[in-house]
Amino acid sequence: MSLLFRPSFHHFLSVRRLGTAAPRALNGRRVVAAPHQDNDALPATLTFEDPSAFRVKSLGELLRALGVFRLCSVPFLVNNCGKLMSLARSLLGKRGFSLVLRPTVYAQFVAGETEKEIAVAMEKMSSLGLRPMLAVPIEEDVGESTGENRYNDNLEAMLECVRISHSNTWTTDPMMQLKVTALMSPELCVKLTSLLSEQQYDLDLLVRAMDGESIRFPGLTDSENMHFLCSLQRLNKVGEASVLKVRVLVDAEYTYMNPALSLVTMAMMKKFNQNGAWIWNTYQCYLKESGSLLLEAISQSLNQSFCLGVKLVRGAYMDKERKLANQERRPDPIHESWEHTNDSYNGSLDIMLDLISQNPERYRIIVATHNEESVRHAVSRMAALGIDKSIGSVCFGQLLGMCDHVSLTLAQQGYPVYKSVPYGSVDDTVPYLVRRAQENRTVLQGIRKERDLLRQELKWRLRKGLMGGR
Repeated sequence: MSLLFRPSFHHFLSVRRLGTAAPRALNGRRVVAAPHQDNDALPATLTFEDPSAFRVKSLGELLRALGVFRLCSVPFLVNNCGKLMSLARSLLGKRGFSLVLRPTVYAQFVAGETEKEIAVAMEKMSSLGLRPMLAVPIEEDVGESTGENRYNDNLEAMLECVRISHSNTWTTDPMMQLKVTALMSPELCVKLTSLLSEQQYDLDLLVRAMDGESIRFPGLTDSENMHFLCSLQRLNKVGEASVLKVRVLVDAEYTYMNPALSLVTMAMMKKFNQNGAWIWNTYQCYLKESGSLLLEAISQSLNQSFCLGVKLVRGAYMDKERKLANQERRPDPIHESWEHTNDSYNGSLDIMLDLISQNPERYRIIVATHNEESVRHAVSRMAALGIDKSIGSVCFGQLLGMCDHVSLTLAQQGYPVYKSVPYGSVDDTVPYLVRRAQENRTVLQGIRKERDLLRQELKWRLRKGLMGGR
């Protein structure tokens, strides 16, 4: 039977609460809530409270993590890290700055610069049961556009990422991350988002443009249309290089460009996801509209006959989104509270898990979160629905250098776990790290538990050493 056989919707299970509006409908059929099972079904060892999860780390790695996390827990340093790093670079010079950063922050969160350095880091990760999800640290925001030649250079970097991900034996199911704004100007993304609020672009037109046909898209100037065609062909080259080899997870960005990002991602899915989920889209559950966007994507995947891959995140642009909404005097797009965001995340997670339990080859999800409650919720629902953790339709993801007590514990229990792994030179990765730090400041400032577990492990080793142990 074809992977794209359309199941009847009375088989669909669904959500208790999805965003702020539930229950919802899909293709005119009401989505019905599945019975919820509490965390009593969890394996007894999946508590994320055992410092021995860090026993695989060297003493140097423990000390480095403790030092870096101590710095990351200081709000002033996180909030001003961009300015502070620029100041340090001007005072120390390029070489001095690199000598300070490489063994500390860089080593904690970046795999390396050369392919050899990356391979060493990835082989160690693989030995711990973790899988790499490589990320080229390239992206742009409005006002940062660098021109067509730069986007073509970025394409070569993306294709190199596909090659590195596929040509090594770190994992049998490699993944990589892709920022659309590395290949298409954010200004065009904003323009397309504005146009999409009034009219929809046919995915077939985008696919034809990817294949090289000279399509004229309504609402765009000649130069914008030409850039759009070039951008679609760049995305097409990434898809052609990765299909059947590497799963490409397209990141969401800001709400003022996300509809355009989703449009081109759906076009890539339509072309490349006919027999499996090779292109995935990201859904930010701190947005009030995230639930409806996910349901629309599920409906579109059925109507357009392609498989759906979902990267589920809480979101990382909260401060900027709220500030922009306030400046533009429009409603805040972010959920009012952390509890609402949790409900949104777990609700969307439930919908995807229900679909995966019915057709694990058509739907895939990466539970990309540092939140222990959501991880436990996912594991519990997988058990209740009989989803086999070994087939990879459900996997988990955290950032390299963070939340290792969750990642390592999950991996030890046999769940597929990916770490988001940026790589590149110090100069290339510092802007990426600064942006990630500012977007994830609440996570960075809330890593007390991981720090405490690292301290417990360090004390245990010191006691063993004093007692003549290992």
